[in-house]
Amino acid sequence: MKIAILGTGIVGDTLGSKLVELGHEVRMGSRTANHEKAVAWTKKAGGRASQGTFADAAAFAELVFNCTAGTASLEALKLAGEKNLAGKVLVDVSNPLDFSKGFPPTLSVSNTDSLGEQLQRAFPDVKVVKSLNTVTATVMVNPAKLSAPTDIFVAGNDAGAKKQVTQLLTEGFGWKRVVDLGDITAARATEGHMLMWLRLYQSLGTFEFNVQIVRA
Repeated sequence: MKIAILGTGIVGDTLGSKLVELGHEVRMGSRTANHEKAVAWTKKAGGRASQGTFADAAAFAELVFNCTAGTASLEALKLAGEKNLAGKVLVDVSNPLDFSKGFPPTLSVSNTDSLGEQLQRAFPDVKVVKSLNTVTATVMVNPAKLSAPTDIFVAGNDAGAKKQVTQLLTEGFGWKRVVDLGDITAARATEGHMLMWLRLYQSLGTFEFNVQIVRA
């Protein structure tokens, strides 16, 4: 597939590199066509990797990953362009973390709304699927590095889009346990989980962990 990665941080770099490794053509998008981090990633990732603006990447892609900072995601998608995104599946990996008062951060949106829902409302022709935002980047693409099988979640309004994302998670990234939480309002729960996740990080001293759902 042709896949866009919006964002040049660790999450975008890690996901983009794994997707190239899987044989996809991947374009990393940012505010400028030749962003320093995007250029460096393109050189590192090889011939199936390229970089451009948010709009370049969105127009190029069949599938889009939003890996921007949550507080900037709406603006980034507006720069990507509604027409360039229309009809496409958008995997929203972002979290609405507000670091304005230091660490640990708070959520800039919560309880009765979520960033995932805001993106879906702003772009009604886009099939938003919230996923992968509950684990660190290295675990996103290699869940087998943890000592036991753990769970990853998907949420979204379009069943076909969730099926496509689930297939990529299982066949591409190696996830064995994908839990469908329902429509996009479930993003309130997965984004809210970050408050617990950050406390666990402080307690455990590592980013590389996840939760396992144990049934009776």
